[in-house]
Amino acid sequence: MTTRLLIVDDDPGITAALARGLALHGYIADTENRADRALERLMVDQYDGAIFDVMLGEENGIDVVRSARAGGIVVPIIMLSALSDVDHRAAGLEAGADDYIVKPFSFDELVARLRVQEKRALVSRPAPAVMTERTRCLRRAQAETFLTEREFSLLRILADNAGSPVARGQIFDMLWATDGSGTENVVDVYIGYLRKKIAGQDFGFEIRTQRNRGFCLEGLTPVLG
Repeated sequence: MTTRLLIVDDDPGITAALARGLALHGYIADTENRADRALERLMVDQYDGAIFDVMLGEENGIDVVRSARAGGIVVPIIMLSALSDVDHRAAGLEAGADDYIVKPFSFDELVARLRVQEKRALVSRPAPAVMTERTRCLRRAQAETFLTEREFSLLRILADNAGSPVARGQIFDMLWATDGSGTENVVDVYIGYLRKKIAGQDFGFEIRTQRNRGFCLEGLTPVLG
């Protein structure tokens, strides 16, 4: 499985160099130079981990990590910093970072520490819901519901794009346009049906509406089984 990371540093040269180096080890790395945008991307996009520099211009990476944790972000976060004293390291870890690496550092050490965090995340990661195509059953632990064919197809589209919004028109074209009837409002109706079926049960995800962007599945992505 390919690991997708977000690298956050106010120096574009550093983020680009880290992204290139990590790509050689099989990672897909996006980069961000602004603290506010980094937090937004962690909230909206689906990352497997993040690397934060402590000093982000006028912003403090420790504060961003603290806000990310307060917002429910649970992915592993590694902090990078030239600040090596115990107080700074402790502050980063207490804010919610999983590791703290002091600059300058060996790139091999960074990759090794990333691997450790990946293994820990796999062990602690809760199991996702399972979508059974033959019966159109959605199940996770004690939670279970059965979907219609159209509901199942809609959920599969959202799961395939988990973490990213899918436009109403795009969903309509994929599921209804070939029928030659109806309008895009039918998408809202079926989103409502899905929400009612998962409401009150712990399937590990929710379907959110992003204004002017579409519908987004957030949380644990259900898998086909």
